[in-house]
Amino acid sequence: MTTLATPPDVEFSDLGTGDPDETTPGGSSTWYFRGHNFVLAYTTLVAGDVLERGDQPDEYVVILPYEESSVEVRASREVASVSGKAVVMVPPGSSAIVGVDDCTVVRLFSSRSTDLLDKARNRDSYAEPHPNTKPFEPWPDPPEGYRIRPYRLADLKVTQDAIRPGQIVRCSTFMVNFLAPRIGPRDPNTLSPHDHDDFEQCSLAVDGEYVHHLRTPWSKRRSEWREDRHLRCGSPSVAVIPPPMIHTSEAVGSGTNQLIDIFCPPRLDFSLTPGRVLNEDTYPLPNQ
Repeated sequence: MTTLATPPDVEFSDLGTGDPDETTPGGSSTWYFRGHNFVLAYTTLVAGDVLERGDQPDEYVVILPYEESSVEVRASREVASVSGKAVVMVPPGSSAIVGVDDCTVVRLFSSRSTDLLDKARNRDSYAEPHPNTKPFEPWPDPPEGYRIRPYRLADLKVTQDAIRPGQIVRCSTFMVNFLAPRIGPRDPNTLSPHDHDDFEQCSLAVDGEYVHHLRTPWSKRRSEWREDRHLRCGSPSVAVIPPPMIHTSEAVGSGTNQLIDIFCPPRLDFSLTPGRVLNEDTYPLPNQ
């Protein structure tokens, strides 16, 4: 049995409220939050405004979390119009996200985007590497090369079952799991507490209310033991759960509850289950 260090506490923040970390001349506001291997940028994008990246070192991801979203993605001499709930893979190099309508855009960058690390409001929590979490290593390049790859949720073939509990796609840097929307509270007798040995889970709440139930495994030093936490959060909000913290998220809102789970790099265990990742034929697995 592997002995793991006592993990740091969960990282949590509301998004889209209070002073933003960055505001463009066009009026768009961005809140930055990070995990061990990634930076999440949550932007209220104004129609006509542009979010640019120059000399981006690796592939990044754009999430459109709401049906009313509409953007134009420009990269590698391509232009793609994307609307509705979607996940878009954006190639390295120069790119731009242009607001067609006022909408919310979430961008995910690996820790190789070093210019963004210090913009995160919780940057001090990662002044030193966290124990237990593997450093970032990208997965192999797609055989057909990098390009804009939009995945509209409405176009994805989905069966909600034990093999595929959500709409899961991956690229060379991230895995994104759009969990099925839940109307009303989750049955408290069907929770799913679990843990991860060596990677964080980022849970992005985009609708409704949740309680993140969190339990830190006991070490042999009682001085390190912690009480369980039951972190109630609204939306939008983000929680980054370190390994090997035991966790489960319970939807408690009376209306629509929507959670998106994010992993950087992609999860190997999910990827090894045939059919679980909807675009598994596009991005190869790493050498094992």
